[in-house]
Amino acid sequence: MIAKQLITAAVFASALAVAAAQGLAGRINTDEEGGTYNDRFCPILADQLSRSDFTYSCEPSSGTAENIRRVMTDPSELGYGQLDVFASKLANADDAGALVPVRTDDVRQCLFAVTKRRDLQSFGDLSGRSTELNFHLPPQQSGSADTFAILQQIDPTGLGKASIVKHEASPDDAIRSALSEENGVAFFVDFPDPDAPRFALVRELGGHYVPIIDREILRQQIGGQKIYFAQETQVANADWLTTARKVDTACTPVVLFTGAPEKIADPEARKDHEDLIATIKALRTEALLPDESTIARVIARTKELSATSAERLMQASEKAREQARPYIDRAKEATEKAVEAAKPALEKAKEYGIRFYEKAREGLKELMGTKPEDGQPSGDEPAPDAPQEQPR
Repeated sequence: MIAKQLITAAVFASALAVAAAQGLAGRINTDEEGGTYNDRFCPILADQLSRSDFTYSCEPSSGTAENIRRVMTDPSELGYGQLDVFASKLANADDAGALVPVRTDDVRQCLFAVTKRRDLQSFGDLSGRSTELNFHLPPQQSGSADTFAILQQIDPTGLGKASIVKHEASPDDAIRSALSEENGVAFFVDFPDPDAPRFALVRELGGHYVPIIDREILRQQIGGQKIYFAQETQVANADWLTTARKVDTACTPVVLFTGAPEKIADPEARKDHEDLIATIKALRTEALLPDESTIARVIARTKELSATSAERLMQASEKAREQARPYIDRAKEATEKAVEAAKPALEKAKEYGIRFYEKAREGLKELMGTKPEDGQPSGDEPAPDAPQEQPR
């Protein structure tokens, strides 16, 4: 037994020595299995870190919010996320200083809205018609759902009043559900990769993209940091019959974050963590992007819109919102008129109910052998002049 314990202790000590020689080890929190963060960005980052003796592995998750929770729990971990969600969560966190962004804006993810309704041509259309549309989103824990919630906060009197918001099992399910309905709209956040099956699905089902660009969205800042940028993205490749299909929409930078070094108690571990942060910051953007041509093409195809083009889209959104206002006002007026018209009927029903109650009350008292005058005992009590049963 003693010999066995000594062998176990020796093996454990040897493992610790190997771990120490390899440097700091931990997790890089990504997105779902098969997602771009997990399958394409994270392995490259892990490989780069291994060259500096940092052993990190890729860990799937539900998205930015879960990655934040994990790194809050273990500050030595790393996490990918959307800048809009990351900044929003930290702005409402009790300990916002517990996390630090290590890299921001090496690449961006974009906001997409897809529908079959061709009359929806701008964010203002979505905003003005939000009460008649069925919005289909990825799971509630996803970054897409968090971004939609942020847009609702930015636009409380428009998109914030959306009456039907459904969360589907995946972005693809959200697209299928939305494009199976006349008033359906799918919303998701993704890398604009026209070669990806998701964008092929939109084409297959006849989806129409609505630009998510509005003055309030583009001027949105959290902690003094701009979180949305107007960009031209390509969602379909050119072929011998058609030209490449492009969509103008808002995009948010990708952020790579970790725990603040001061949250690590052990001095040596804290020093290693500071070294990790410095190592990641020193890496060139090209060294963190996949080598395959797909991502390179995505980045090349995605460009920031000029001020003139962005202004044109913002004006279109504002015009659509103004045009939708009479529709909203008419709906509100119709509701108010319906309420007013129903008031006489409600008063009559109330009056009838009171009379019915009084008659029922009188009938019950007569049935129980009492008079209906006030102050008389109820039917479940003997009347004062009723003979009392004598004890035997």
